[in-house]
Amino acid sequence: MATASTEAELRFKLMDNLSQYFAVQRWGIYLGDEQSGLISCDVRGVSDRFVERYQQIGKSVDPVLKYVQEYHAPAHEELVLPNQTWKQSELYQRCCIEYDHEHIMTGPIVGNGQLIGTIHFARIGHTPAFNTKDLSNLSAVCLHLSACLANLKSSDRFSQNSPQMLLTQREIQIAQLVARGLTNAEIGKELWISQNTVKQALKRMFRKLKVASRTEMVAQLRDLLI
Repeated sequence: MATASTEAELRFKLMDNLSQYFAVQRWGIYLGDEQSGLISCDVRGVSDRFVERYQQIGKSVDPVLKYVQEYHAPAHEELVLPNQTWKQSELYQRCCIEYDHEHIMTGPIVGNGQLIGTIHFARIGHTPAFNTKDLSNLSAVCLHLSACLANLKSSDRFSQNSPQMLLTQREIQIAQLVARGLTNAEIGKELWISQNTVKQALKRMFRKLKVASRTEMVAQLRDLLI
């Protein structure tokens, strides 16, 4: 992580390596705060539909996230809920059960004493719950990530409004395919996602970049898409 020169590079490196250290099938990084809202979200192993459902329903009833928000420390479901009550929780019943999230763990990303993001993990199927060693490892990752982000911001090596900051890795992939002239259907086939998912992603990208067309978007991202 320490070798990353931009926040985008830092996020991508982290996303590419997290699963092997925590034995997880699904993971993600959310950046933002209560004032500005969600700035970016990179996920692996889950669909856009799950991300939308979590934002709409799961986030407000997530007991692990509430612990992280209050204490700025990593937690998993067995740490914050009474024994054997996880599967009766509102989060599990309304969100996790549909996507086979059997165990979850979340860690804080902190900047200037404030929570500016979170790292989320989920294990699926018949997998063991997270334990104290996992919490210790996640705490180390979160501390290092928070320090790297602070260093990047203080050294002013990236712009808060740059495309690399605004767009997720998947959105950059979509932009690259748009630049090649592919249709939504062709992009979906290339990335193994639905045509509607591509359409919704482009809408979000247009809003982030404050553009109204694919041509404008490609023009604004020309340096990134080279």
